Amino acid sequence: MGAVVVDPGSLSSVLGPEQALDRASMHLANALLGNPAAAGGLEVLLGGLRLRFVTASAVSITGAEGLITLNGSELPMNKAVRVAPGAVLDVGPALFGIRYYVAVHGGIPPQAEPLRAGEALTFGRPNRQAFPEVKQPARRALDPERPVVVRVSPGPEATNFGVGSWLRLTTEPWILSPESDRAGARLAGRPLEAATTHPREPQPLLTGSVLLPQSGLPVIALAGHPATATSPVIALVRDDDLDLIGQARPGQMVHLLGAAEPGAPSRTAGAQR
Repeated sequence: MGAVVVDPGSLSSVLGPEQALDRASMHLANALLGNPAAAGGLEVLLGGLRLRFVTASAVSITGAEGLITLNGSELPMNKAVRVAPGAVLDVGPALFGIRYYVAVHGGIPPQAEPLRAGEALTFGRPNRQAFPEVKQPARRALDPERPVVVRVSPGPEATNFGVGSWLRLTTEPWILSPESDRAGARLAGRPLEAATTHPREPQPLLTGSVLLPQSGLPVIALAGHPATATSPVIALVRDDDLDLIGQARPGQMVHLLGAAEPGAPSRTAGAQR
């Protein structure tokens, strides 16, 4: 055993790196400890997580920013810190961003269900080398009062929409809807014109695809999206910017910055995650 969950907070889950909504923060948390790139870690929504370590370990926390304490003393973020047996880690409310990432030395095997109070967490076998020097800088967490700006390019069905729809998609502000979840970031605003054609058969869906259903309100496919979708894909979020959506809060303004006009070459499926 490695630790016991005293309080899971709002929602805490053990995920693999491909399941994280902010992949860069998950990668950094594991890299600081010298864990393998495929190691699992905790994604903590809004904070509130409390862990009691049963065995000695080391921990690193990245992503959202707030007050993190170990036995009541403030713990630095974006840094590997040794943890003694019996120590209690408290992840305070997120003040900037929305998702913390907690990695432990050796990693945590991913699991399907969110954490529950009293649950035991088992850590992987840690390497015995000194913690590496990580050159990847930590990205500052998003200010919830400022708009999130992400770059998009035309999707495979962009030409099925009028030019006005693309212009409005990439110039008008959108609001991240409270109905968003791990499957998709739903954007609220003035609905766009529906596509002139609508796929009747489900099409393969890639993370970062901007779907435009008949409601005219865009949905950005996130890590938990289904394998297929019937709504057309009007745009593709640039892979480097996709993690920003994972740190945006419901009610936060989102700008989709157009990188090209419809009809221009778009990236291939192989460029998507």
